[in-house]
Amino acid sequence: MAGIAEIALGAAPLAGGALLGVIAGNIKGPDVRAIIKQDMELLDKLPAEDTQRRAALQRTIDMRIDDLVHAVDRGRELREAAASYKGDWRDIVLFLCTLLFTFVWWNVKHDRPNWLIFFIFLIALTVMTALYAFRGGLRALQSFLQERRGRR
Repeated sequence: MAGIAEIALGAAPLAGGALLGVIAGNIKGPDVRAIIKQDMELLDKLPAEDTQRRAALQRTIDMRIDDLVHAVDRGRELREAAASYKGDWRDIVLFLCTLLFTFVWWNVKHDRPNWLIFFIFLIALTVMTALYAFRGGLRALQSFLQERRGRR
C-alpha cells in the first residue's frame, strides 16, 4: 500500500498542472453583448430631455461595440496565425530542451518519491516533441526538394 501512496504523491504535481490547465481553459470573460444590450435598453428608458446622460451612455456603448469588433478581428488574426504555424526550428529547440531536461532529471537523486513518474513523463514528452521536430524537418526537406525541382 505504501507504493501506491508514493505513486499518488509523485503524480500530484502532474495532476495539479493538468487541473490548472483545465481550470484556465474554462474561465469565461464578461458577456459584452449582453452588457451592450442592457445599456441600449437603459438608453431607451432615459428621457429625451436628458441629453447629456444619453450622449455619455451612447459614447460608452459605441466604445464597447468598437472593442467587440476589435476583439473579433484580433481573434481572427490569431486563428489565422495559429493555422499557418509550421513550427520547424521552434520544435527542434523544444525537443533539445526536453531532451536536456530529461538528462538533467536523470542525475537527480533517484530516491525522491516522484522521480520515476516525472522521468516517465519527461520521456513521453521528449518522444512527442521529437515527432513534431521530425515532422517539421520532413516538411522543410519536402519544400526544399520541390523548390529545387521547380528551378530545373
